[in-house]
Amino acid sequence: VAWKYDVQVMIEGPGHVPLNMVGENMQKQLEYCHEAPFYTLGPLVTDIAAGYDHINSAIGGALIASQGCAMLCYVTPKEHLGLPDRNDVREGIISHRIAAHAADLAKGSPQAWLHDELMSRARFAFAWEDQFNLSLDEQRSRKVHTESLASAGHTEKNPDFCTMCGPDFCSMKKSKEVREME
Repeated sequence: VAWKYDVQVMIEGPGHVPLNMVGENMQKQLEYCHEAPFYTLGPLVTDIAAGYDHINSAIGGALIASQGCAMLCYVTPKEHLGLPDRNDVREGIISHRIAAHAADLAKGSPQAWLHDELMSRARFAFAWEDQFNLSLDEQRSRKVHTESLASAGHTEKNPDFCTMCGPDFCSMKKSKEVREME
């Protein structure tokens, strides 16, 4: 009826859909709603993730967005538990930005692929500032890096390794050494 009167329509999808039914849900929505733009709160793919529904929702969101969902609405860790605060909202938004980016990669978006390629190159080059700037959450990536170096006793600000493997076992550092030997 709305389209008959030139009124825009957007369909809100269900919030809870098992992972194995997300694709079917998207296809039925496209069919039954004449391909009207579809947005979802996730969907949540399990009901046992209380306190972690932002992650639960991002999993479903990545899948449904990769199959044509027009917009993802974020869910916070407090979904079904309480009213979210500023940090909960931030966590929900970041998790859904990751989901949207993953879906864009799955759909072959050149911009998404370029973003990932630039990050991969920055990681291989140990270009820490570039990595922070390319990260979806620059503040957090910078903080985690700084804290990790400090807790591992490293004083270098921009070392040619991360603290996951350290300077002696870094696969990227070892790859560079092998290339230089060739």
